[in-house]
Amino acid sequence: MGDHLEKGQHALLNEGDENEMEIFGYRTHGCRKALCLIGSIFSLGILPLVFYWRPAWHVWANCIPCSLQEADVVLLRTTDEFKIYSWKKVIWISLSALSSTSGLTPDHPLITDEEYIINRAIRKPDLKVRYIKVQKIRYVWNNLEGQFQKIGSLEDWFSSAKIHQKFGLGLTSEEQEIRRLICGPNAIDVEITPIWKLLIKEVLNPFYIFQLFSVCLWFSEDYKEYALAIILMSVVSIALTVYDLREQSVKLHHLVESHNSITVSVCERKAGAQDLKSRLLVPGDLLILTGSRVQMPCDAILIDGSCVVDEGMLTGESIPVTKTPLSQSASSAPWKMQAEADPRRHVLFCGTEVIQAKAGCSGTVKAVVLQTGFNTAKGDLVRSILYPKPMNFKLYRDAIRFLLCLVGTATIGMIYTLCVYVLSGEPPEEVARKALDIITIAVPPALPAALTTGIIYAQRRLKKKGIFCISPQRINVCGQLNLVCFDKTGTLTRGGLDPWGVVPCDQNGFQAVHSFASGKALPRGPLCAAMASCHSLILLDGTIQGDPLDLKMFEATKWEMTFSGDDIHLKEMLAHTVVVKPTDIVGQVPVEGLAILHHFPFSSALQRMTVIVQQMGGGRLAFMKGAPERVASFCQPDTVPACFISELQIYTTQGFRVIGLAYKKLETDCSTTALMREKVESDLIFLGLLILENRLKEETKPVLEELISARIRTVMITGDNLQTAITVARKSGMVSEGQKVILVEANEATGSSSASISWQLVEEKKHVPFGNQDNYINIREVPDNAGEGSYHFALSGKSFHVISQHFSSLLPKILINGTIFARMSPGQKSSLVEEFQKLDYFVGMCGDGANDCGALKMAHVGISLSEQEASVASPFTSKTPNIECVPHLIKEGRAALVTSFCMFKYMALYSMIQYVGVLLLYWETNSLSNYQFLFQDLAITTLIGVTMNLNGANPKLVPFRPAGRLISPPLLLSVIFNILLSLAMHIVGFVLVQKQPWYLMELHSVCPVRNDSISALTTASLNVPEKTRSNSTFASFENTTIWFLGTINCIIVALVFSKGKPFRQPMYTNYIFVLVLILQMGVCLFILFADIPDLHRRLDLLCTPVLWRVYILIMISSNFVVSLAVEEAIIENRALWIAVKRCFGYQSKSQYQIWQRNLANDSSWPPLNQTSYSDMQGVSYSNPVFESNEEQL
Repeated sequence: MGDHLEKGQHALLNEGDENEMEIFGYRTHGCRKALCLIGSIFSLGILPLVFYWRPAWHVWANCIPCSLQEADVVLLRTTDEFKIYSWKKVIWISLSALSSTSGLTPDHPLITDEEYIINRAIRKPDLKVRYIKVQKIRYVWNNLEGQFQKIGSLEDWFSSAKIHQKFGLGLTSEEQEIRRLICGPNAIDVEITPIWKLLIKEVLNPFYIFQLFSVCLWFSEDYKEYALAIILMSVVSIALTVYDLREQSVKLHHLVESHNSITVSVCERKAGAQDLKSRLLVPGDLLILTGSRVQMPCDAILIDGSCVVDEGMLTGESIPVTKTPLSQSASSAPWKMQAEADPRRHVLFCGTEVIQAKAGCSGTVKAVVLQTGFNTAKGDLVRSILYPKPMNFKLYRDAIRFLLCLVGTATIGMIYTLCVYVLSGEPPEEVARKALDIITIAVPPALPAALTTGIIYAQRRLKKKGIFCISPQRINVCGQLNLVCFDKTGTLTRGGLDPWGVVPCDQNGFQAVHSFASGKALPRGPLCAAMASCHSLILLDGTIQGDPLDLKMFEATKWEMTFSGDDIHLKEMLAHTVVVKPTDIVGQVPVEGLAILHHFPFSSALQRMTVIVQQMGGGRLAFMKGAPERVASFCQPDTVPACFISELQIYTTQGFRVIGLAYKKLETDCSTTALMREKVESDLIFLGLLILENRLKEETKPVLEELISARIRTVMITGDNLQTAITVARKSGMVSEGQKVILVEANEATGSSSASISWQLVEEKKHVPFGNQDNYINIREVPDNAGEGSYHFALSGKSFHVISQHFSSLLPKILINGTIFARMSPGQKSSLVEEFQKLDYFVGMCGDGANDCGALKMAHVGISLSEQEASVASPFTSKTPNIECVPHLIKEGRAALVTSFCMFKYMALYSMIQYVGVLLLYWETNSLSNYQFLFQDLAITTLIGVTMNLNGANPKLVPFRPAGRLISPPLLLSVIFNILLSLAMHIVGFVLVQKQPWYLMELHSVCPVRNDSISALTTASLNVPEKTRSNSTFASFENTTIWFLGTINCIIVALVFSKGKPFRQPMYTNYIFVLVLILQMGVCLFILFADIPDLHRRLDLLCTPVLWRVYILIMISSNFVVSLAVEEAIIENRALWIAVKRCFGYQSKSQYQIWQRNLANDSSWPPLNQTSYSDMQGVSYSNPVFESNEEQL
């Protein structure tokens, strides 16, 4: 369906975005709808159930294709590899209610301005709007462009001047009403899902429908004990699931409800400022921010005044961030393009807290509402939790195929049953019942419940270790991780930075290091003033708050911070301007104090910040701090010492964090707000370097060594300096001793030359005292063969960007050995994780939450070390703020994965053992009795299913991973071999028992006393209904033999399949499981050898000669010995499978392994002391869409 599309029927929704979807138009057809209704009634509700499982079928059955413009139903399909379908009704909004109150007509000026999407959506002359709601977002039909477009945001194409002009005075009440009606309420409404809804959704799962069918069948056969047991298990399972979902729903509801009921001050164009409920806000409203500790109920662009905001909810770091107003530029470019650096510095995000609002020229702080509801930053975070990205993990697809194979097997069994019973002349209802029985035997209803127990146990063990999981299915994925990315600051190293010293400089070069450990005050001068004033710290309730780095730097000066009082009157200084001044301890300094007039805030993209300060009784100055290389580039060349690079490398080589400082004098008659950043940040005088210590956490090195020894790649992604990152990589063991680091540097195209990429070897020298200026990491010339052996690539975010743009053919080659990525922006971190995934790596990302949110969500397994709100989007959160959680997760993931395989194999064998036994008995038109089934299903399999998964994870990480899929050769061979072995044993038992000399004798002649009573009972019960008789139907020597062989074989298979090392703890440590097996085996042997008539009668068994019982034991023992020998010597023999692979020339199809093999045979790789240009490159390589071909043992 949908291949032959009408014109205008198909389009893309959110084109280019992460949540891109295809959209198809359909119109409801009356006749089709009536036929579907009749079909639903006659199918007793089965047809609606199928439509519930397959939304596309519902649309195709009820509707006919049409253009999107005429559609009343749309079919949506995701564009990822999952192709998930859903459908939505097209809803109409009528503006007629507004036309009577505000005189709205089709030619009203308010709705004729087609610069707004809202006005393009209003259909004239009937004043109606069509929209659909997808994943909480409204999309209106744009009549001008003929497509559905997102609503609830300010148009992206507005320039900064237009935003000031159109919204600077607020909206009129009529505009507000129209926007309110079309955009919907400004609320992140996460309703607490009613229990009945959760219950229905859970019960309509195909697995539970199949269970319902099985239970009905069993009740019809009077097999009520196991039916009740399955009902009980299902009720408990459903109750636990519903409870978990309800808890998550309540937690999410409480997380967002506080932002839905805030009273805000809004400026209306005619009526002026008025208080309004935040739910009534619309894009374009003008907010007036007053006071402190204000929760933002929407995203808004600051247009007047400045704010200090706590963005912990978004970034995971509770560090105040300064927001500056959007300037009125004359350019017509979109406002986001006009921002000098990061446009986010003008935006106040929903859910963040405005700690302090400083009024601008107008005397108020004003912001224009940018986005409302689920379009906001917080709304996006909540949507990522409500609609998580589906997992592409082959285990789950293989599980479906496995179930389909069982269904196929069941179908063969059904045909066989029909043939046997019809030819035997059995009644039709009995034939149907026996045939349906085969389905419930071949496809065990307890299978999904048994598979999830391993994950539940792993989740509990993780919880005990302080690791919390919001996506339990990802625990299995942890077992496949083969590359883990780490943030540096706060993750590998300690979060706090301690000032170590400053290196001042003058026209003669760098001076002696001033160590803070000495306790001496900093020498007077601009360097001290720069450290005291160039920061984003604020004074709140008498406490200095802000970035830890800024705080440590300010504390090192021993200055103090206050607000300007009434006694201080300086030009352009507003009330409550922050003033920093020296304390008595510092002694004489050239200035009495500094008033901080204006900030150009720090951003990751710019790698610097600048402040304009006013000296008390002096001139005006500008101070800059940031990455030393960036700061030096803004300074007058003659003020930067010639040995700048070498001096910087002395400290970065040892892992110090280095900050550059600079300043300049400004003209006092110029307004600070009118000064452009470019003008202020030019011709500066370089002041020196601030050195801060960034120590490794104690746990970092041993954890990285453990991962590397387990052949799990470790990669560092940091926003810090490249040299510092290289040093930390060496100190932490990420780059081991003797391994080379190759610096990859790429530069953008300039006017005269195209983009270039160069490769240089980074030399490591031993550290000696600082007096020797020649000892540092430097670039050196190397002979051609120096690239041989182990090496790591190190590159910056800038180089990564240039390589992605101009050298895409080299990108996979670099990523195969890329270990250190420095100066990476949050967006680049996400891109890098995605590029690794395209190479078929299973990627883990571990970060402290700051700037890592995107990468944490993008990775297969995201582990947040922060407990801030932002981390809720990460699948795993660790309470312990160090990377010890990573190996724990991988170990538990591997154990859970192996447990899943064990359970698959066991459940497959259990169902096949029962299946083979029953089909053999059907040949004699016999079967197992209800109590025989009950004993196998409940006393044996259910207990094993619950206890087999209790093995903990092996404390040692081995250097290989478990198989990632069910259809791996060893697993398939194990299952097929054991099925054939069980089949052979059952057939041998079935045939041999019929050849015994006592088989044709009367029942009482085999065991005179025992079977005599049974014979009497049989005669006495001839008039009893068939299903309630003790022995008349089932008791036979074949039945007795098959039941004993099958029951004890189920125990033996559990013993053989219960894997211990290398991924789980040995089986004997699982005391409960061992005890269960011993008890089960003891009971079975007791029933086999004890001659108790009542017990035999209850289980519908016949007494056999002792010798035959010994034969049964010999057959079972032989089966056990052969199965165990094959499992240990062949199936679990990793060396054998590697030899087989080598013999047949099998090579992994994973992209990264293909590249590794190619590079190993490339003598020219890695290139050293070379520079290449983009126009010399051949055809660009494009990574295939991520589809893991990982096939490991």
